[in-house]
Amino acid sequence: MTFPVRWRSAVAAGVLALILPSLALADRLTLAPFKDDLFAYPGVLSTGDGGAYTVVDYREMRDINARDEVPERRVRGKYVSTGVRGVQKDLVLKTDAGDVRHFAVGAQQGAKLIVIYLHGQGGSRRQGVDDFTFGGNFNRVKNLMAENGGLYLSPDFPDFGDKGAAQIAALIAHYAERSPGAAVFVACGSMGGALCWKLAADKTVAPKLSGLLLLGSLWDESFFNSAAFKRKVPVFFGQGSRDTVFPVDRQEAFFRAISARSPGYPTRFVRFESGTHGTPIRMTDWRGVLNWMLSLRH
Repeated sequence: MTFPVRWRSAVAAGVLALILPSLALADRLTLAPFKDDLFAYPGVLSTGDGGAYTVVDYREMRDINARDEVPERRVRGKYVSTGVRGVQKDLVLKTDAGDVRHFAVGAQQGAKLIVIYLHGQGGSRRQGVDDFTFGGNFNRVKNLMAENGGLYLSPDFPDFGDKGAAQIAALIAHYAERSPGAAVFVACGSMGGALCWKLAADKTVAPKLSGLLLLGSLWDESFFNSAAFKRKVPVFFGQGSRDTVFPVDRQEAFFRAISARSPGYPTRFVRFESGTHGTPIRMTDWRGVLNWMLSLRH
């Protein structure tokens, strides 16, 4: 039996409609595990907001004293793999906004994803590549990028205002151009969050963003008018319940305000119970957060 050409075309189109979504799912990037057993959250005390809000058990004696060889200065060796230093470069990017000194770890061209860490007050580009502080968590994100075809950047910047934002925007533009189609994630520790919100409002940067991570950081209601908010760029918050710099109740209120303004907005909040200001940088599960954000890409 033969079928009219128009029927055969319709059948072919139907088959493609079924196959293409499956191919897209197959091509969707998922970061492979790296020391997941060591960096998994030690225990979940409760969840809420449809799973978007999680309270994680944090204990200083276990999560600092038992984990670190020298508390807060040097994590035990099993938490790190320092071979990644072989693909770590200390570079200077010359831009119209000024020279941007930064560390680059991984694929400087053709990267599948780009993660940028912006330090807080008193920090520097070196904080984001220190293998042994913060429980080895920076070493983990470096290895996650290097082993998954990604790029990790840790820059210096002059301030947390317009000049700093302009330099980071130039850094993003430079590496995004060298890695077309790469997902771009910006993680901001403490006061670095001021730059996260400025980048979210930048109409040239927002279209490149696939996610923002606020780690022990601040809130900014101007986000509701930003280009990133309109695009529903995913946002992750990690906050210690005993953070005296940026109180957890204020950040939780901001997290819930996002959902109130835009129901279904992709956002998650992890509260580290009894954690302090630096706890989210030490404890946040980089792989879990980034894979969640990657799963939302179209």
